[in-house]
Amino acid sequence: MRILWRLYGYSARLLKTKLFRTAASKTSFPEVWLLLVQYFERVPGYFWVVQRNSFFTMPEILENKADLELYSPHPEVRGMTTLDRAAFKRTIVVPVLKVKKEVINKLLKSLKHTTLQRPGLKRVIDDPKDEDSRLVLLDPHKISAEYSLGESEEEILKQFNIDTQVSKYNLELTYDNFKTEEILRAVLPEGQDVTSGFTRIGHIAHLNLRDHQLPHKHLIGQVIIDKNPGITCSVNKINIIDNTYRNFQMEVLAGEANMITKTRENYITYEFDFSKVYWNSRLSTEHGRIIELLKPGDVLFDVFAGVGPFAIPAAKKKCSVFANDLNPESYKWLLHNCKLNKVDKKIKNFNMDGRDFLLGPVKEELTKELSLLTKERKNTLHIVMNLPALAIEFLDVFKHFLDGKPCSTDLLPTVHCYSFSKHDNPAKDVQEQAEAFLGTSLEGRCSTHLVRNVAPNKEMMCISFQIPAEVLFKKQRTHEGKLKSDAGNFRVFQLYTLPQIILEKKRLHLMDLKL
Repeated sequence: MRILWRLYGYSARLLKTKLFRTAASKTSFPEVWLLLVQYFERVPGYFWVVQRNSFFTMPEILENKADLELYSPHPEVRGMTTLDRAAFKRTIVVPVLKVKKEVINKLLKSLKHTTLQRPGLKRVIDDPKDEDSRLVLLDPHKISAEYSLGESEEEILKQFNIDTQVSKYNLELTYDNFKTEEILRAVLPEGQDVTSGFTRIGHIAHLNLRDHQLPHKHLIGQVIIDKNPGITCSVNKINIIDNTYRNFQMEVLAGEANMITKTRENYITYEFDFSKVYWNSRLSTEHGRIIELLKPGDVLFDVFAGVGPFAIPAAKKKCSVFANDLNPESYKWLLHNCKLNKVDKKIKNFNMDGRDFLLGPVKEELTKELSLLTKERKNTLHIVMNLPALAIEFLDVFKHFLDGKPCSTDLLPTVHCYSFSKHDNPAKDVQEQAEAFLGTSLEGRCSTHLVRNVAPNKEMMCISFQIPAEVLFKKQRTHEGKLKSDAGNFRVFQLYTLPQIILEKKRLHLMDLKL
């Protein structure tokens, strides 16, 4: 059931990813790849590399066993814990083609799929025996064992009057010419899984290293910095997220210890101290999904706002926003990011406990908004509760939350509440939890969305629903109540004072006698 649910979630999101794409992504399908990476990141043989603003790009995949043998660093680096770049030197034999320098540029365009492609390696080098010629490095896997070119390549060479003879060349590979996975595979204990993903937040690479990688953690951190331009700091999470302020302790593995970073998500810029606030770049698609649901003029209450990934885009969309976070550091950076993105006049910010925020500003504003709403004025009200470990426990706040007469169903506020689930059927599990705290059934009145797989057998879910009127509004004590007579009929009486009740009973008794 879990596998079917996960596949359903991925399929649904593949159909929905169309609007909020990162400006920094270089692929034509960043969100689609981001969805797939959540499943494949645990498959051996893959090393997920983050480029720019934390979106995953195509993985570095070792194509076959020949790659492992040909492009492996020197065997002596096995077990290395302190990075020694000089120890990675290795000489390999590659095929080369001698070409006159005046036709090099034209030829390279025609042979681009045959030339050797390695990090930091030039495809064309000087010919030590002929200054008028150059040597073109060819990919050993694209050339036959007899060091002969294919028919199509030979035809191209004939067009440029180039000798088709392929020679051998001793090429020295250095640390700069090896890919990240090749280095880690050579260093870590043989047979150990080298899969290691990280997310990028500005200049920071955030890793979650496994136990067998910890002895090599500083080396791994330095390799990540070396192989990813713009990253100057690598950190490793060393404990679980604190449920109060949603941040975690981390250690700097390599590079500078500057935790104040700047990143972009869905065309919005954010600055914050990564060590003191909660930020997860893998929620970019989810942030965009919720913002797509909003229209200009809608009202958004963000109960656990963090540094503003829901609140600021909503304000940019001309919504009225009320944002809150208990963490003083998150509140500080929320105010900063509002000014940075020029929406500080459009967002009312609070530094309160989530429950107090709901019982105070949210209740007050909801009462005001619902009194103004009419069938003609249909701006919607949304309450986002993104604290997956605890948010669902806050839903009991909405029981008999408002006074007054229940409003039309289509005007009721919509809640988007996040929760974790380890259940075989996470959608059912989250719905049942929400129903327990609300004290009513949500069957047919809610939708559940798979946000992401957090860990093996642990999903992050979002349940969305309009708060049922019978939950949201206090039960009205009408001026007229009902009294059951001895005969089983109901009689109407006044509920004000005891004498009035006594008189009413006498009147009803007389009526029964007449009957």
